[in-house]
Amino acid sequence: MYTMKQIGDETGLAYETLKFYCNQGLIPYVKRDKNNRRVFDKHDLAWTKSLVCLKNCDMTIAEMKEYLRLCMAGKDSIPQRKIMLAQKQKELHEKLVSVQEAIAYIDWKQQFYDDVQNGKIEYYSNLVPPEEAQMPAV
Repeated sequence: MYTMKQIGDETGLAYETLKFYCNQGLIPYVKRDKNNRRVFDKHDLAWTKSLVCLKNCDMTIAEMKEYLRLCMAGKDSIPQRKIMLAQKQKELHEKLVSVQEAIAYIDWKQQFYDDVQNGKIEYYSNLVPPEEAQMPAV
């Protein structure tokens, strides 16, 4: 059996997040020890790791609850679970493209600044008209 702290250490979840997940019913069948503290078995640990992955897929609590409900329904719900996961996968691919574009912009801008500082190109700004950029500061 695992304690809350051990589950948190294994999954990277903060104690408060793990407690919240338990209170939301996202970790079903949580057991209690003789001191009424939550204890977890290896299945709880595996499921909690799955919850971390679902969270990293940007699933909301409501979506995680729906996914859990479908999982609890058994094998017949696999097609619905696959649809949910496919939608999240699509969203993550779109997010990845957006992040890659942002990284490419930063790479370009860093190179631009390096080239200006090294005298390879003349500085220009899309924010400052060229005639104002040449005027000395007053």
